[in-house]
Amino acid sequence: MIFANRIAAAKQLAAALAEYRGKNPLVLAIPRGAVPMAAIIADELQGEMDVVLVRKLRAPGSPEFAIGSVDESGWSYIADYARGAGADDAYIKHEIATQMETMRRRREQYTPVRPPIDPAGRVVIVIDDGLATGSTMIAALHALRAKKPAELICAVPVAPPDTLQKIHGNADRIVCLSPIDFYAVGQFYADFPQVEDEEVVAILAASARPPR
Repeated sequence: MIFANRIAAAKQLAAALAEYRGKNPLVLAIPRGAVPMAAIIADELQGEMDVVLVRKLRAPGSPEFAIGSVDESGWSYIADYARGAGADDAYIKHEIATQMETMRRRREQYTPVRPPIDPAGRVVIVIDDGLATGSTMIAALHALRAKKPAELICAVPVAPPDTLQKIHGNADRIVCLSPIDFYAVGQFYADFPQVEDEEVVAILAASARPPR
């Protein structure tokens, strides 16, 4: 399955999640790519949107390859292959600190006029534009589970089956439109531009305004 762009993928995910329409779901995006998608899905499902801040931990010398992830609280997930990728304890400690500082800056930039929306007791749907290793999704789901949502759902357009297996147990439900092995998430999109911080801020600001 090839998606025209993130908008098309979001509309298909919203259709797959239609049973939650009218249940005021909280749709949380893993920035930055999933933010435009979450806005569309929240609108389609008559819910609210926000971001869940997590960061991947980058492999030494290979910043696109995740060896784990960290959430805003400092909880980290370290993949079993991390040390085989050259990451010793000192490297991991430094990388966690680096990514936590990035999250601190992004929180100040993204939601300066309001606190994050409380997921307690809510149907929570966590969106990403695709999963590769699944590291950031695992951290996001762990962070949210601690806040006691009524139901916790992982929803993505595409992910490898073995990654979905790793996610299993962290979410109450997983929705994946195209479970298939691949090299990179972007190969499943005809148009896959980078989402910039300015676009994220604009989308979050619009979502914070009450509907007319």
